[in-house]
Amino acid sequence: MEAVGGDFGAGWRWLGGMMWVIYIMVPLTPLLLDRFHYYDRLVSKGGGQRLNELLRAFVVVGLVLGMTGIFGQLGETRRLILGSGLLLSAGVLWLRGFLTTRYLKARVSQEGSRDAVALAGSEEEVEEFLGTVDPDVLSTWRVTERFDLESGSVTELNELIKRESLQRVIFLSGHTAFDRVVRAVETCELQGVEAMVGASFIRTQVARPSFEEVGGRPMLVFRSTPDLSWQVLAKKFLDFFGALGLIVLTFPLWIYAYVGVRRRSPGAPVLFKQERAGLYGKPFSIYKFRTMVPDAEKMLDRVKEEHGNEVDGPAFKLTEDPRIFPFGQFLRKYSIDELPQLLNVLRGEMSLVGPRPLPVHEIEAIAKSEHRRRLSVKPGITCVWQISGRSEITDFDEWVKMDVGYIDRWSIWEDVKILFQTVPAVLFGKGAK
Repeated sequence: MEAVGGDFGAGWRWLGGMMWVIYIMVPLTPLLLDRFHYYDRLVSKGGGQRLNELLRAFVVVGLVLGMTGIFGQLGETRRLILGSGLLLSAGVLWLRGFLTTRYLKARVSQEGSRDAVALAGSEEEVEEFLGTVDPDVLSTWRVTERFDLESGSVTELNELIKRESLQRVIFLSGHTAFDRVVRAVETCELQGVEAMVGASFIRTQVARPSFEEVGGRPMLVFRSTPDLSWQVLAKKFLDFFGALGLIVLTFPLWIYAYVGVRRRSPGAPVLFKQERAGLYGKPFSIYKFRTMVPDAEKMLDRVKEEHGNEVDGPAFKLTEDPRIFPFGQFLRKYSIDELPQLLNVLRGEMSLVGPRPLPVHEIEAIAKSEHRRRLSVKPGITCVWQISGRSEITDFDEWVKMDVGYIDRWSIWEDVKILFQTVPAVLFGKGAK
């Protein structure tokens, strides 16, 4: 028994001597994988490229562990077990990445989840390109238009982007005049739409250029929205589980709002549904607790004519809106009317944090193309505008500037900060009208 106890104690001491490996690997590995872009473009990236990025990260991890063991004189570490552990960890991560990629490809292959894509080039260039694209990549696209820049104008491309709610335009026009391609890329950039071109000499002010390979051809991508990374995946988890948790926590308020609206405004639906502009301008139905009289939308033009608009631009805001009944004003003051939008988050139409979605008719009234860049990310329940005074901000340009600033500096930590700042803004009714 003493021998067994002694062996167990020795094994425990040996395991304790290996703990420094865990302390280094756990924080360092995900940082290196992100640095080598292992989590980027999971759907369109090939297995060989993914394996190359994984191995590069683990080579660095191995070097750091090796130097730490040598210079720290950590003699209890067994190199065979350490090497086996590194290989096993790399294998598990590769398998997880492979399964995740297969899952994402299966999801985006569904018709409703495919990216709306336009191919800009001659008929011959488009057919040649489609013949070289990986079928797995092509299955994630919904090619809505074949647009020839030689015969079509940039204005027509601009209208196409709006009409089809495009997410990406791929330029294949090898013989199109340079200035025409530049103007077309700028049109995509202003609206936050991803542009892929086979050029390396176009400069942008906002969009970040990066090289990708599609159909065996090098592409220069101008992207003004966040790249697909672990932070984007974390945002999806935060949205789903955050919305689910908030529904449970706020359920008594749902009952209170339902009874209050039913009693104080009888004969009309408790929930208000309206078409709003979602990601890339795609319409969706937003849900709110009703705070206005039943014919509120029909009265809008008359209210604008009689009372005006307190916001400069296409959005409409009015402090003393006669269409709002008293209990509805209370719901608005504390943002209780917004709670049903958590259902939109669960449906994937909205995010917890993002630019506030505007009605479709207000989006159609936007005069500046650069204002449409706020549509390049999912709309949210709360945003910088929400925590900065809401209705006290009457300049639509300033509103858009806040949204675009959020998009440009976005990170998962930015979302968490805004969520925490939203709580006091809602409790004290900051800027609510």
